[in-house]
Amino acid sequence: MKMTASAKPTEVTRDWFVVDATDLPLGRLATQIAMRLRGKHKPSFTPHVDTGDNIIVINAEKVRLTGRKMEQEKHFWHTGHPGGIKEVAVRDELQGKYPERVIERAVLRMMPKESPLARDMMGKLHVYAGSEHPHAAQKPAALDVAALIRKKS
Repeated sequence: MKMTASAKPTEVTRDWFVVDATDLPLGRLATQIAMRLRGKHKPSFTPHVDTGDNIIVINAEKVRLTGRKMEQEKHFWHTGHPGGIKEVAVRDELQGKYPERVIERAVLRMMPKESPLARDMMGKLHVYAGSEHPHAAQKPAALDVAALIRKKS
């Protein structure tokens, strides 16, 4: 009788992929990135081991939101002071100083919750607003997410 193979952290090989987020729907992009970060696309996936790949996302400011989410969707946080609830619309955040936070937050919410494993997986996500990134030495392969998320009609 064969036993189920369980990956060990020393046996994991991680690849580097670059994803262009231009005109891709935010939620569909985030699901593909989260799946690659967790390693669920590999046959050696083990839930308690970080088997995922490194993902570089470029052109984060050009991500697309469908419907009226650009105006209606808001992000809330609290400063810790009384009456310190703050909010920002997604449109303002994409046009602001840190547009990469929209993609980071979408992917973070699809990861395992509040665990050291999730923090390690999120450490392999690198998001940049423009088309330049400093990871050329790792020789990342292009990942065509548009072909993977094409909505079937």
